[in-house]
Amino acid sequence: MEKRRHHRGNVTSCVTNGGKTTLAKNLQKHLPNCSVISQDDFFKPESEIETDKNGFLQYDVLEALNMEKMMSTISCWMESARRSVVSTDRESAEEIPILIIEGFLLFNYKPLDTIWNRCYFLTIPYEECKRRRSTRVYEPPDSPGYFDGHVWPMYLKHRQEMQDITWEVVYLDGTKSEEDLFLQVYEDLIQELAKQKCLQVTA
Repeated sequence: MEKRRHHRGNVTSCVTNGGKTTLAKNLQKHLPNCSVISQDDFFKPESEIETDKNGFLQYDVLEALNMEKMMSTISCWMESARRSVVSTDRESAEEIPILIIEGFLLFNYKPLDTIWNRCYFLTIPYEECKRRRSTRVYEPPDSPGYFDGHVWPMYLKHRQEMQDITWEVVYLDGTKSEEDLFLQVYEDLIQELAKQKCLQVTA
């Protein structure tokens, strides 16, 4: 497929506060011609977020996100990447446009399934996730019991849904240091770029 030749679509996903945004930013700093699209940028206004019977705002569901707008942003990037490549025969691994999409509900949205080249999912245990969440400031702020009553149950639900995924997902230990996680994913992506260059040379 042409789009696979002209760009690399990579995804980092995880439970809330798992380290996906930090990892994506570190990769962007070190990978050539790399862009990042964050799912968090597509939350709907608070006035459009539903509440459950306990009064918890339902932020950890796809309905809280403007996924159509996110898909449009991705499509615009892909089209721009295609136009930026003048000649695929002369393209080097360093020149391949790379897109990293980071978010917490990426593998649960079917229209994204055909985009990925490499998929990563950061995991952290309950206690560590809750501790990290407590150190963050949100707008609107978490109400008492929000983590146990909404955030963690939704994470478990979405993880269960991921059992139906047919492509490879690399699971990462989110309790590792930022440097260790970065090196693991960076080296993997460099190998993928090298393979892509070989495919172009032999095509």
